[in-house]
Amino acid sequence: MKRHLFAAAAALILASAGATAETTLNVGMSAADVSQLDPDRATTTQDKPLTSWLYNGLVRFKPGSASLETLEPDLAERWENTPDKLTWTFHLRKGVKFHGDYGDLTADDVVFSLKRAADSKTSSFSADYASIESVEALDPLTVRVKLKQAVPFFLGLVTNYHGGNVVSRKAVEKLGDDFRLNPVGTGPFKFEAYKPGESVTFVANKDYFRGAPKIDRIVYHLIPADSARDLAFTSGELDIVYGRQDQKWVERFKKEPGVIVDVLRPAELGLLHLNMTVKPLDDKRVRQAIAHAINRQQIVDFKGNLTADLPVSVVPAGYLGTDPKAPLATYDVAKAKALLKEAGYPNGITVKAIQSTLPSMLNTAQILQAQLKLAGIDLQLETVDHQTFHANIRKDLSGAVYYTAARFPVADVPLTQFFHSRSIVGTPTAVTNFSHCAVADKEIDAARSEPDLAKQKELWATAQRKILDEVCAVPLFEQLQVWAHKSNVDYGYKLVDAIHLGPQITEKTTKK
Repeated sequence: MKRHLFAAAAALILASAGATAETTLNVGMSAADVSQLDPDRATTTQDKPLTSWLYNGLVRFKPGSASLETLEPDLAERWENTPDKLTWTFHLRKGVKFHGDYGDLTADDVVFSLKRAADSKTSSFSADYASIESVEALDPLTVRVKLKQAVPFFLGLVTNYHGGNVVSRKAVEKLGDDFRLNPVGTGPFKFEAYKPGESVTFVANKDYFRGAPKIDRIVYHLIPADSARDLAFTSGELDIVYGRQDQKWVERFKKEPGVIVDVLRPAELGLLHLNMTVKPLDDKRVRQAIAHAINRQQIVDFKGNLTADLPVSVVPAGYLGTDPKAPLATYDVAKAKALLKEAGYPNGITVKAIQSTLPSMLNTAQILQAQLKLAGIDLQLETVDHQTFHANIRKDLSGAVYYTAARFPVADVPLTQFFHSRSIVGTPTAVTNFSHCAVADKEIDAARSEPDLAKQKELWATAQRKILDEVCAVPLFEQLQVWAHKSNVDYGYKLVDAIHLGPQITEKTTKK
């Protein structure tokens, strides 16, 4: 009888322990440390995924999607705009709570957050919000935004991304500079602890307005060494891991039992920008010759077709406004040589390029060098460390610039930053227009204020065709994001895109 009572008591204790056991999700990131968790300053690959766990915007990208055409309500239940799209009114959810003791979300927090996002002293994304004329709280749950001019897909600026994330005014004002590593949002998880160079820990926000998360705790492990991170994942110490943008890595982990490899967009687009102000690149025929001498398929094959795609335009595939039928130059070495001869260079040309020693970039540049040599084009690489590379190409010191980047997924952003005359390097308004391209200013500007989306898309398509016809830059490849997770982890949605450069852990995510 005593044995039966003991067994029953033991079973009860075990059941009780099982009922209260925490579910911890261990995530491994390739980084020595995080920079900060302030959404208005979080720009690095290791920081961005965390903002999606901590914060919300007025609207949001659907989890697993990077499409601006399928946005859905987040902190705002609904919104409306005037026909000219210059005035937007957002109606907030009632009873949304900030983490900790910072109370309920109000319109005042949204006004504060958008003004903070537009201030260069507090935001890395202030230029994106320059078109906002005013933000005001009409009542505790209603916000009105007025624009100076129409913005290409304005809702993108108030999503759960970058400056669109809403912070607690009380928390920011109380914590000051300490907010960067003591974040307060409304998201499904709240900050618990930070161990420099080791980890960041988050716990479930039981008051989350969409429901309490099924995961109790997330530990974000900072593991810069690839081998150590891979070992931690294969040994079961990690449930989710940042992968390498490497064909062999993907092939290896696809064979691992109980592992799912996620290859995701938005992609980084690799472009070879050609400085049209220096000889011999000032001759369009020379630039055309370079475009025809580049074998894009060979580059993609080198990088691996599991982690890279052929480009479709000077705007990455999947962006709102990408022209999927943009006329890219065909690979034709004979045509390249004929164009050089026609331009007065029968014996070939020399092009100088400053190049980063970052292995993934240098390898690609060396492939370009070998391809161009077949057409009589000597691409001379001046190799420097990555930081110096960025500094020097912005000083307009390079004839050709090989550059890869991912941007907010609307055509206006890459077109403006890389191909509008206002963005030409070496000018007061410089961004990253390394080619000195100015052929599509009219279309880029017109698209920004065009309220009709179909007409807007056509303006963007025309801009892309003009840029390609002028050969301001040559599209090379699209590099995809790589993550992996154990099969016992269910994100709770179909993971296709990772706008935050990492999987979004939501209230529906589970670990069995």
